[in-house]
Amino acid sequence: MSKFDEAIERIDKKNSKDPHKEVYKGETYPKELLYSERMTKQLLEFEPEASEELQIAARAQHICRWQTPRDEYPMNRVGYLNWRNDLKKKHAAITGEILEEVGYNQDFINRVAFLIQKKKIKKDEETQTLEDVICLVFLQYYLADFEAKLKDDSKDDKMVDIIKKTWAKMSTKGHEAALKLALPDETAALVTRALS
Repeated sequence: MSKFDEAIERIDKKNSKDPHKEVYKGETYPKELLYSERMTKQLLEFEPEASEELQIAARAQHICRWQTPRDEYPMNRVGYLNWRNDLKKKHAAITGEILEEVGYNQDFINRVAFLIQKKKIKKDEETQTLEDVICLVFLQYYLADFEAKLKDDSKDDKMVDIIKKTWAKMSTKGHEAALKLALPDETAALVTRALS
C-alpha cells in the first residue's frame, strides 16, 4: 500500500468512529466519514489533478470533529470563531501525526496543515480550491438540512444571507461549479434569490 493510500485509510478509520450517524440513500454512515468521502468525490470532480497534499487535506477536513463539540464554547460569534480556529488546529495536528506515521516528510506535513487550516484563501490556489470544494459540498448536501433546522418566519432571509456569505468565499470557478449542482427546487430558488 502506498503512503497516500495508507494515510487515507487511517483518516477514514478515525472518522468511522464518529458516534453521530447520517442516513444517505437508505444507508447509515458515521457522519464525518460520509462528509470526508463527499469531500474527496467533489474535489476530484472539481480539480481532477489535485495534489496528494490537497487530497489529504480534503479528506481530513473534519477529522475527529465530534471530539470538540460546539457547545463547549460560548454560544456567540466570538465563541464560534474560537471553536472553528481550535478545530482547524486539531484537524491539522491529528492529520500530521498520521502523515508522520506513514512516512511523509515534514515539508509535506506542513503543507497539508497549511491547507487544512485554510491559510491564505484567495491568495493560495490550493487553499482556495479546498474552500471552493467545502462550499460546494455544503451547498449540495447540507444547505437543505440547515434550512430544515430554522423555524422562524425569517428563515428564507437567513438562508439567503448564508448563501451570500458562502458565495463570497468562492472563486469564479467555484461559482460556475455551484451553478451546475443539482439542488432541490426550493434550495435552488433561494440560491437564485441570493445571487439576484
